[in-house]
Amino acid sequence: MPMAIRLKSKWHRSRRDRNKARASQPKSLEDLSGVLSFNIWKISHEIFRRMEKEGFRFAEDAQVIRVIQEFIAFQIHMIDRRIYGYWDDVKRDAFINLVSRQLTANMVDNQIDLLGPGDYEQAMTALLNERFDEYAECAFDDDGPGFEARRFLALKIADVLAQTDNRWVIEQVMDIEIPYTLDMVLRLAVDTLGLRNKPLPPP
Repeated sequence: MPMAIRLKSKWHRSRRDRNKARASQPKSLEDLSGVLSFNIWKISHEIFRRMEKEGFRFAEDAQVIRVIQEFIAFQIHMIDRRIYGYWDDVKRDAFINLVSRQLTANMVDNQIDLLGPGDYEQAMTALLNERFDEYAECAFDDDGPGFEARRFLALKIADVLAQTDNRWVIEQVMDIEIPYTLDMVLRLAVDTLGLRNKPLPPP
């Protein structure tokens, strides 16, 4: 069984007085988005590693990148849906944009390292916008996304792996990877943003 990853939802408190004082101050949107984007990247990369260990074949780096991108888009939208109703639209949009930009920058750096120069930022932004529009049409409740959103992600991952290994991909993603991802990212969101024990607002 793959080793569970440890998520960072709290800031380390230094013994130095000045750092203690700083740590006790309210965290900015940049601080909060940094924690979430860092962990979303870890979760997405872990999904690839889990699937690889289960025997799914990734013939090239581009396939790995696409799988990670799809899980990034899914997680950002799940966080957006989870905080909807707690923050006003201006603050929520600003926060989700920060998370998206930070993850896009990280994705671009990795693509340059793996694939060489290219217009990766524009492509990632377009993908995120497209997925946000598509997931926005799907149901989301106290248990997370409904069947339609889960099936949509699974089909996208199956498309990525269609040329190498798409046997049981949909089942693996829906039955194993999505529950794992949701447990990790929604727990991360409520712990980091202070939403624990707060039910979703009514639609």
